[in-house]
Amino acid sequence: MPASTPKSNLLEWIPEGAYIELDSLIASRFAAKDLKINQRRKALNLLAGPNKSNFRGRGIDFEEVRIYQPGDDIRTIDWRVTARSNQPHTKLFSEERERPMLVVTDQRQGMFFGSHHCFKSVMACYTSALISWSALQQGDRVGGLVFGNDEQHEVRPKRNRQSTLALMHLMLELNHRLNRDSGIGVSPEQQLENCITDLRRIARPGTAIFLVSDFSGLENVNVQKHLHQLSRHCEITALFISDPMEKNLPPAGQYTVTDGQQRNQINTADRRLRASYNNHFLARENHLKSFFGKLGIPMIAIATDQPPLQKLLNYYGNRR
Repeated sequence: MPASTPKSNLLEWIPEGAYIELDSLIASRFAAKDLKINQRRKALNLLAGPNKSNFRGRGIDFEEVRIYQPGDDIRTIDWRVTARSNQPHTKLFSEERERPMLVVTDQRQGMFFGSHHCFKSVMACYTSALISWSALQQGDRVGGLVFGNDEQHEVRPKRNRQSTLALMHLMLELNHRLNRDSGIGVSPEQQLENCITDLRRIARPGTAIFLVSDFSGLENVNVQKHLHQLSRHCEITALFISDPMEKNLPPAGQYTVTDGQQRNQINTADRRLRASYNNHFLARENHLKSFFGKLGIPMIAIATDQPPLQKLLNYYGNRR
């Protein structure tokens, strides 16, 4: 996102290319001013399905202990102080002024694909940047985790620009390591499991988590278990990144496709093939919505031919 992009064009701006640029990630902070990432629209709550989220707000910090008074919640009684003093005492808590936020960005090999405007890996980074800048501008502590084919790196949540910039440097580093030969022989399921396992370690109760991925490997039973545990104590939002060619085959014709080792030809004029291809994508998308919905996690779908700011504004802040 060039810094010189007119504000009137930010809504329609779509990233381009196979790799990200650090200057554009930093410049996205101007567009992020229109986002209210802490103010979820009703439309986003509807995406979470019939189950209510287990999120309990921003979280609470221990403040002090005082003598128990009639009407106090007995669950907050401090039994150690009560035993020492022979008088019932209760704990007082105060609401956190800042909540920690973790933005998790997928840069695995499956994200290194695109047919319109940009690759999925690029769209994931710019979407993550918009969310990070918006959260920082609203006073949250921002950190995150970027994971690739065989590595992942984390930034602990802090309320300063340096942590957000550190997160973007990680995006840049792992994004530029992607190429057509990277990730050969690496299991996407295992790397996703490693990522979610680490996420459970660093996410404290009340953390807001944004997962930006194509969710390849979500079928892994261990991944699902970890996400279930996370959803019990954190507010999670899933952002499903896809490409139009994953949904619909290219125009009718003979095409040669390769995975780098084998070549095959497909005829996209075959109506049954086109229908089967489309149905396969829709079935997976519905499966993701159903799985996340059962955990009370809303899922926002963003394709590589869609403006990320416009999609996010549909759920955070006022539409323009």
